[in-house]
Amino acid sequence: MKPGEIIPAEGAIRINDGLESLTISVTNTSEHAVQITSHYHFFEANKRMRFDRVAAYGKRLDLPSGSAVRWDPGETKDVRLIDIGGNRRVVGFQGLVNGRLTHEQCGEALNRARDRGFLDQEG
Repeated sequence: MKPGEIIPAEGAIRINDGLESLTISVTNTSEHAVQITSHYHFFEANKRMRFDRVAAYGKRLDLPSGSAVRWDPGETKDVRLIDIGGNRRVVGFQGLVNGRLTHEQCGEALNRARDRGFLDQEG
């Protein structure tokens, strides 16, 4: 062994194994490309992205850390989402939640999103 050498174990590394996932269809209605990273609270993604925001509440992309998905203008893609883990507290992003991910907070966050012009499956 050399100093600093890393010898990985044999076999594939599975991420998010055993976590329940949800697949939703997402359309970029913007004139610009949009990229969403692996740990972004998907509910709060770019306001010009059209998708079921209620279904995406409290979820993130099911991707390895540091990865992202990119949509060109007008493009629709199906993506798989999983629950945000840890203490289930979301702060920052677009400022739609800023607290614990609760059922009550979802309705309030959706109202804020609609008031600020975020698209969802209905709008």
